[in-house]
Amino acid sequence: MLALLAAVTVLAVAGGWLVYGSSWLAVTRVEVTGTRVLTPGQVRGVADVRLGGALASVDTGAIGRRLRKALPRIGSVEVARSWPHTIRLKVTERTPSALIKKDGKFIEVDPTGVRYATSATAPKGVPLVELTLSQSPSVRLFGTKRLLQAAVEVAADLPSAVHKAARSIRVRSYDNITILLSGGRTVMWGSQERGGEKAVALTALMKAAGGANRFDVSAPSAPAAE
Repeated sequence: MLALLAAVTVLAVAGGWLVYGSSWLAVTRVEVTGTRVLTPGQVRGVADVRLGGALASVDTGAIGRRLRKALPRIGSVEVARSWPHTIRLKVTERTPSALIKKDGKFIEVDPTGVRYATSATAPKGVPLVELTLSQSPSVRLFGTKRLLQAAVEVAADLPSAVHKAARSIRVRSYDNITILLSGGRTVMWGSQERGGEKAVALTALMKAAGGANRFDVSAPSAPAAE
Protein backbone atom coordinates (compact mmCIF):
# COMPACT_ATOMS: atom_id res chain seq x y z
CA MET A 1 0.00 0.00 0.00
CA LEU A 2 2.81 2.36 0.92
CA ALA A 3 4.60 1.47 -2.27
CA LEU A 4 1.47 2.25 -4.30
CA LEU A 5 1.04 5.59 -2.52
CA ALA A 6 4.68 6.43 -3.15
CA ALA A 7 4.30 5.56 -6.82
CA VAL A 8 1.21 7.76 -7.14
CA THR A 9 3.03 10.62 -5.43
CA VAL A 10 5.98 10.29 -7.77
CA LEU A 11 3.68 10.27 -10.80
CA ALA A 12 1.83 13.36 -9.53
CA VAL A 13 5.08 15.24 -8.96
CA ALA A 14 6.40 14.20 -12.34
CA GLY A 15 3.14 15.19 -14.00
CA GLY A 16 3.18 18.58 -12.30
CA TRP A 17 6.75 19.18 -13.37
CA LEU A 18 5.91 18.13 -16.93
CA VAL A 19 2.97 20.57 -17.12
CA TYR A 20 4.39 23.51 -15.18
CA GLY A 21 8.16 23.15 -15.09
CA SER A 22 9.41 21.52 -18.27
CA SER A 23 9.99 23.02 -21.70
CA TRP A 24 7.93 20.25 -23.27
CA LEU A 25 4.69 22.15 -22.61
CA ALA A 26 6.01 25.73 -22.67
CA VAL A 27 4.65 28.59 -24.79
CA THR A 28 6.71 29.05 -27.93
CA ARG A 29 4.15 30.60 -30.29
CA VAL A 30 1.25 33.08 -30.28
CA GLU A 31 -1.08 32.64 -33.24
CA VAL A 32 -3.42 35.50 -34.25
CA THR A 33 -6.36 35.12 -36.64
CA GLY A 34 -9.32 37.28 -37.68
CA THR A 35 -7.60 40.66 -37.99
CA ARG A 36 -8.62 43.01 -40.80
CA VAL A 37 -7.47 46.53 -39.90
CA LEU A 38 -5.29 45.59 -36.95
CA THR A 39 -2.13 43.60 -37.60
CA PRO A 40 -1.21 40.32 -35.90
CA GLY A 41 1.87 42.09 -34.55
CA GLN A 42 -0.25 44.74 -32.81
CA VAL A 43 -2.39 42.07 -31.21
CA ARG A 44 0.61 40.02 -30.06
CA GLY A 45 2.25 43.10 -28.59
CA VAL A 46 -0.77 44.01 -26.47
CA ALA A 47 -1.47 40.37 -25.52
CA ASP A 48 2.01 40.29 -23.97
CA VAL A 49 2.22 36.51 -23.69
CA ARG A 50 5.51 35.46 -22.08
CA LEU A 51 7.26 32.93 -24.29
CA GLY A 52 8.94 30.11 -22.48
CA GLY A 53 6.44 30.06 -19.64
CA ALA A 54 4.21 27.08 -18.89
CA LEU A 55 1.25 26.91 -21.25
CA ALA A 56 -0.97 25.74 -18.38
CA SER A 57 -0.14 28.87 -16.36
CA VAL A 58 -1.19 31.42 -18.97
CA ASP A 59 -4.07 33.59 -17.72
CA THR A 60 -6.29 33.59 -20.80
CA GLY A 61 -8.89 35.85 -19.19
CA ALA A 62 -6.30 38.55 -18.44
CA ILE A 63 -5.08 38.44 -22.04
CA GLY A 64 -8.60 39.00 -23.33
CA ARG A 65 -9.16 41.93 -20.98
CA ARG A 66 -5.88 43.57 -22.01
CA LEU A 67 -6.73 43.30 -25.67
CA ARG A 68 -10.24 44.71 -25.35
CA LYS A 69 -9.07 47.61 -23.19
CA ALA A 70 -6.06 48.64 -25.27
CA LEU A 71 -7.55 47.92 -28.71
CA PRO A 72 -11.20 49.07 -28.73
CA ARG A 73 -11.45 48.03 -32.37
CA ILE A 74 -11.64 44.49 -31.02
CA GLY A 75 -15.27 43.58 -30.40
CA SER A 76 -14.47 40.14 -29.02
CA VAL A 77 -11.52 37.79 -28.76
CA GLU A 78 -11.22 34.11 -28.01
CA VAL A 79 -8.04 33.16 -26.15
CA ALA A 80 -7.26 29.45 -26.11
CA ARG A 81 -4.40 27.08 -25.34
CA SER A 82 -3.40 24.79 -28.17
CA TRP A 83 -1.20 22.04 -26.79
CA PRO A 84 1.66 21.61 -26.63
CA HIS A 85 3.11 25.08 -27.33
CA THR A 86 0.63 27.64 -28.71
CA ILE A 87 -1.68 30.39 -27.48
CA ARG A 88 -4.34 31.12 -30.10
CA LEU A 89 -6.02 34.53 -30.32
CA LYS A 90 -9.12 34.61 -32.52
CA VAL A 91 -10.04 38.27 -32.98
CA THR A 92 -13.34 39.69 -34.16
CA GLU A 93 -13.00 43.35 -35.07
CA ARG A 94 -15.86 45.81 -34.87
CA THR A 95 -17.30 46.91 -38.21
CA PRO A 96 -18.39 50.52 -38.76
CA SER A 97 -22.09 51.12 -39.23
CA ALA A 98 -21.81 54.90 -39.47
CA LEU A 99 -19.28 57.72 -39.36
CA ILE A 100 -19.37 60.91 -37.32
CA LYS A 101 -17.17 63.79 -38.43
CA LYS A 102 -15.54 65.85 -35.71
CA ASP A 103 -12.65 68.33 -35.91
CA GLY A 104 -11.92 67.24 -39.46
CA LYS A 105 -11.60 63.56 -38.54
CA PHE A 106 -13.93 60.59 -38.85
CA ILE A 107 -15.13 58.57 -35.88
CA GLU A 108 -16.16 54.99 -36.63
CA VAL A 109 -19.27 53.79 -34.80
CA ASP A 110 -20.36 50.16 -34.67
CA PRO A 111 -24.01 48.98 -34.85
CA THR A 112 -24.33 49.06 -31.06
CA GLY A 113 -23.25 52.72 -30.91
CA VAL A 114 -19.69 52.13 -29.68
CA ARG A 115 -17.24 54.74 -30.96
CA TYR A 116 -14.05 52.78 -31.33
CA ALA A 117 -11.69 54.45 -33.83
CA THR A 118 -10.81 57.84 -35.31
CA SER A 119 -9.11 58.32 -38.65
CA ALA A 120 -8.12 61.18 -40.94
CA THR A 121 -9.89 59.63 -43.93
CA ALA A 122 -13.37 58.14 -44.17
CA PRO A 123 -13.55 54.36 -44.65
CA LYS A 124 -15.26 53.50 -47.92
CA GLY A 125 -18.82 52.22 -47.95
CA VAL A 126 -19.83 53.68 -44.58
CA PRO A 127 -22.49 56.44 -44.40
CA LEU A 128 -21.64 59.74 -42.78
CA VAL A 129 -24.05 61.15 -40.21
CA GLU A 130 -24.99 64.78 -40.94
CA LEU A 131 -26.86 66.92 -38.43
CA THR A 132 -28.76 69.72 -40.18
CA LEU A 133 -30.83 70.73 -37.20
CA SER A 134 -30.77 74.56 -37.37
CA GLN A 135 -33.43 75.65 -34.85
CA SER A 136 -35.20 72.30 -34.59
CA PRO A 137 -37.00 71.78 -31.23
CA SER A 138 -35.49 68.29 -31.28
CA VAL A 139 -32.16 69.74 -30.17
CA ARG A 140 -33.70 71.12 -26.99
CA LEU A 141 -35.78 68.01 -26.36
CA PHE A 142 -33.23 65.30 -27.11
CA GLY A 143 -29.81 66.95 -27.48
CA THR A 144 -27.33 66.34 -30.28
CA LYS A 145 -25.90 63.23 -28.63
CA ARG A 146 -29.26 61.45 -28.67
CA LEU A 147 -29.92 62.53 -32.25
CA LEU A 148 -26.54 61.20 -33.33
CA GLN A 149 -27.37 57.92 -31.63
CA ALA A 150 -30.70 57.82 -33.48
CA ALA A 151 -28.84 58.11 -36.79
CA VAL A 152 -26.49 55.29 -35.78
CA GLU A 153 -29.50 53.11 -34.95
CA VAL A 154 -30.95 53.85 -38.38
CA ALA A 155 -27.65 52.86 -40.03
CA ALA A 156 -27.67 49.57 -38.14
CA ASP A 157 -31.26 48.84 -39.25
CA LEU A 158 -30.69 49.47 -42.96
CA PRO A 159 -30.89 46.41 -45.21
CA SER A 160 -27.40 45.30 -46.24
CA ALA A 161 -27.73 46.37 -49.89
CA VAL A 162 -29.08 49.79 -48.88
CA HIS A 163 -26.32 50.27 -46.31
CA LYS A 164 -23.69 49.64 -48.99
CA ALA A 165 -25.28 52.26 -51.23
CA ALA A 166 -25.77 54.83 -48.43
CA ARG A 167 -23.59 57.92 -48.64
CA SER A 168 -24.97 59.87 -45.70
CA ILE A 169 -27.68 59.87 -43.06
CA ARG A 170 -29.13 63.34 -42.65
CA VAL A 171 -30.87 64.27 -39.40
CA ARG A 172 -33.08 67.33 -39.55
CA SER A 173 -35.07 66.46 -36.43
CA TYR A 174 -35.96 63.46 -34.28
CA ASP A 175 -38.64 62.28 -36.73
CA ASN A 176 -37.02 63.55 -39.94
CA ILE A 177 -34.09 61.30 -40.82
CA THR A 178 -33.20 60.83 -44.48
CA ILE A 179 -30.71 58.46 -46.10
CA LEU A 180 -28.92 59.71 -49.22
CA LEU A 181 -27.99 56.87 -51.56
CA SER A 182 -25.72 56.64 -54.58
CA GLY A 183 -27.23 57.85 -57.82
CA GLY A 184 -29.07 60.72 -56.15
CA ARG A 185 -31.69 58.48 -54.56
CA THR A 186 -33.13 59.20 -51.13
CA VAL A 187 -34.94 57.27 -48.43
CA MET A 188 -37.24 59.12 -46.03
CA TRP A 189 -36.92 57.09 -42.84
CA GLY A 190 -38.68 59.31 -40.31
CA SER A 191 -37.62 58.58 -36.73
CA GLN A 192 -35.40 55.66 -35.71
CA GLU A 193 -38.41 53.84 -34.25
CA ARG A 194 -39.76 50.63 -35.85
CA GLY A 195 -36.49 50.18 -37.70
CA GLY A 196 -37.03 46.49 -38.41
CA GLU A 197 -40.42 47.11 -39.99
CA LYS A 198 -39.02 49.94 -42.08
CA ALA A 199 -36.18 47.76 -43.33
CA VAL A 200 -38.63 45.10 -44.49
CA ALA A 201 -40.86 47.71 -46.12
CA LEU A 202 -37.91 49.36 -47.88
CA THR A 203 -36.62 46.07 -49.28
CA ALA A 204 -40.06 45.25 -50.72
CA LEU A 205 -40.53 48.80 -52.02
CA MET A 206 -37.20 48.84 -53.85
CA LYS A 207 -38.04 45.56 -55.53
CA ALA A 208 -41.44 46.81 -56.61
CA ALA A 209 -40.29 50.28 -57.68
CA GLY A 210 -36.63 49.81 -58.51
CA GLY A 211 -36.54 52.78 -60.88
CA ALA A 212 -37.77 55.29 -58.30
CA ASN A 213 -35.55 58.01 -56.89
CA ARG A 214 -37.37 58.67 -53.64
CA PHE A 215 -38.57 56.08 -51.15
CA ASP A 216 -40.64 56.88 -48.07
CA VAL A 217 -40.90 54.31 -45.27
CA SER A 218 -41.54 56.75 -42.44
CA ALA A 219 -44.89 54.99 -42.08
CA PRO A 220 -43.82 51.38 -42.78
CA SER A 221 -47.40 50.16 -43.16
CA ALA A 222 -47.92 52.62 -46.04
CA PRO A 223 -44.61 52.97 -47.90
CA ALA A 224 -44.40 55.11 -51.03
CA ALA A 225 -42.03 55.65 -53.93
CA GLU A 226 -41.78 58.18 -56.73
